[in-house]
Amino acid sequence: MHVFGFFLFPVFGFGFIFYFLPSIVALVRERHDKLSIFLLNLFLGWSLIGWIVALVWACKNDRIVYIQNPQRY
Repeated sequence: MHVFGFFLFPVFGFGFIFYFLPSIVALVRERHDKLSIFLLNLFLGWSLIGWIVALVWACKNDRIVYIQNPQRY
C-alpha cells in the first residue's frame, strides 16, 4: 500500500502545482493583484479558459504611465 502512495504522490503533487501555476507566477512576480489572480485560479481554474485568463493576467506587465503636466507661467 505504501508503494502505491509513493508513486501517486508525484502525480498529484505536480498536478496541484500545475493547477495553481498562475497563482505561483503572480507570487514570484510580486503582482499587486495576486489575491484576485489566486481567486480566479481557485474558482475558475478548472475550466481551461479560466486557467488561461489567470495565467495571462499573472504574466502581464504592469505599465505605470506618469503624465507630467506642463508648467504654465
